[in-house]
Amino acid sequence: MNSRLFSTFVAAVAVAALGSIAMAQGNPEAAALENPVAATPESIAAGQASYKQYCASCHGATAEGGVGNDLIPDSPNLIDAEWDHGSADGNIFDSIKNGVPPNFDMIPWSNRLSDDEVWNVVNYLRSLAE
Repeated sequence: MNSRLFSTFVAAVAVAALGSIAMAQGNPEAAALENPVAATPESIAAGQASYKQYCASCHGATAEGGVGNDLIPDSPNLIDAEWDHGSADGNIFDSIKNGVPPNFDMIPWSNRLSDDEVWNVVNYLRSLAE
């Protein structure tokens, strides 16, 4: 009986680890989304304005991440090469629009930002990383 319990535990850990790996790579359907908003100076400026209003309080004025607190974890750096939820424009759009499950440490912004506004933020973040 103990070996059966151990096997079940090992299987559960393996499934959880695979789920974490899949989440770290991002949503493949979101990754396939094409950014319909050209990265023009106007789009980047609009994205910067939205970023300052909605994102900077957590991710920092320069998008290099922020310190969390008792209620929320540290927020990630948005201009480095490490993207926990996928690095394609579509993944970034999806994270902003729909939040980051399962705990929604980052809340969805779909009720405050239009799709074009979210794409502008994606363009702005890309401009910072260049």
